[in-house]
Amino acid sequence: MYMKAAVIYEAGGPQQLKIRQVPVPSVKEGWSLIKIKGFGLNHSEIFTRKGLSPTVSFPRILGIECTGTIAESTDPFRLPTGTKGISFMGEMGRAFDGSYAEYTLLPNQQIYPVSSNLPWPDLAAIPESCYTAFGALKSLRIQADSSILVRGGTSGVGLAFLKLIKAKFPHIHISTYPAHHGLKKKRPC
Repeated sequence: MYMKAAVIYEAGGPQQLKIRQVPVPSVKEGWSLIKIKGFGLNHSEIFTRKGLSPTVSFPRILGIECTGTIAESTDPFRLPTGTKGISFMGEMGRAFDGSYAEYTLLPNQQIYPVSSNLPWPDLAAIPESCYTAFGALKSLRIQADSSILVRGGTSGVGLAFLKLIKAKFPHIHISTYPAHHGLKKKRPC
């Protein structure tokens, strides 16, 4: 069985991503096959595509996050066929092929079942950016009377952080600086 995938054979610009017919990965012990329904685009993938990730070898299918359904699993109790799930990072698209494909093979422990009615494109926008924003929120000692500056507040992670902080502290004062403008313009939320 074959699938479409965006494969990169050598470092360079976006033109290096080639749509190819490649074999669907075979399930191996401890891994599950995911039918991809959506994925995000991340800066780390751009760095890898440009050849700036020295541990990544080509050819490679990039993509460090995805949403989809379980097509086949070696853990049918936790990950039965048809289960909706997400996955992100964990060397996906780096040490092994990632989500720029119709299917990807992932370690079972890296697949998180989800119960969501969000459309696939919306769900695909959540995993990596929200996980990064949540990690930042947990590590900071923000109080209800804090004032916060979010540099890069127009980025995916910045917007996720803003939503999380406003959900926890609705009246907190936040200022943002868009990533593409540096420190030139102040935009209060």
